[in-house]
Amino acid sequence: MKKDSSVTQLNMKLSKGRKAYEIILKSLIYLSAIIMSLLLISLIGYIFVRGLPNISWEFLSTQRSVLEDRIGILPNILFTLYIIITSLAIALPLGIGAAIYLNEYASYPKLVRFIEFSTETLTAIPSIIYGLVGMLFFSQRLGLKSSILAGSLTLAIMILPNIIRVTQESLKTTPQSYRDGAAALGATRWYAIRTIVLPCTIDGIVSGAILAIGRIVSESAALLFTAGAGYVLVTNYIKALGTSGGSLSVMLYVYVMENGEFEVGFAIASVLMILVLLINFAAKATKRKLKKIG
Repeated sequence: MKKDSSVTQLNMKLSKGRKAYEIILKSLIYLSAIIMSLLLISLIGYIFVRGLPNISWEFLSTQRSVLEDRIGILPNILFTLYIIITSLAIALPLGIGAAIYLNEYASYPKLVRFIEFSTETLTAIPSIIYGLVGMLFFSQRLGLKSSILAGSLTLAIMILPNIIRVTQESLKTTPQSYRDGAAALGATRWYAIRTIVLPCTIDGIVSGAILAIGRIVSESAALLFTAGAGYVLVTNYIKALGTSGGSLSVMLYVYVMENGEFEVGFAIASVLMILVLLINFAAKATKRKLKKIG
């Protein structure tokens, strides 16, 4: 009886110690989440407080003019959208197709592991390296010069590894029983992928696209080497691909680091953050519609 009572007392002590340990861990997790949320809110709030008062309709709807002493970012907003659309149009089909091949069709495990290792390595390469390679190959070798197309091709190569890895991990989460059931019903592999597997991975594909957009919007080093820092308004998308154009992040660097106009920099940063939020909301709305269709 004494042994049983001592064992129960020991178990009670252990359970109390575990509960205290769990409480401490949960408190640290909540504290970390609160600190990160406060830092994020304070950062966004500081940018908006400094930037929103400097935003006007003229600032958003005109282009920069030295003769009229006017600062406008409409061309840079359009150039940013052009770069996003072009880069995603190139990288998304290639990234999704490569992920489908690696996860569904590739029959050589060593080759798959090598490609996965290569994509993970490419994600760690600094963007300035991509900018130098893009300048030497796209701008000079292919004769595209400093243009939106050269910058978009460079960024497409930058975001391609992220899209491949995110899509591939999403494909791995789809149960194998779905594929086996489709095969048992006589469906071809591609039909099963198109009608069953891909609809189940919409969340991962959209998440990869959002991450890619975030990297495109925030990139400045690679675009300085390939797309330039032009600010002449070009509304025609086809013509814009062959012209030099500075994105919002590039112009943010130019105004702050070269001209010392910090208020303009905060205004551009505010516009950039609002643009990213709008694109993310649009991507999530598209994801919901694709789920309904699927």
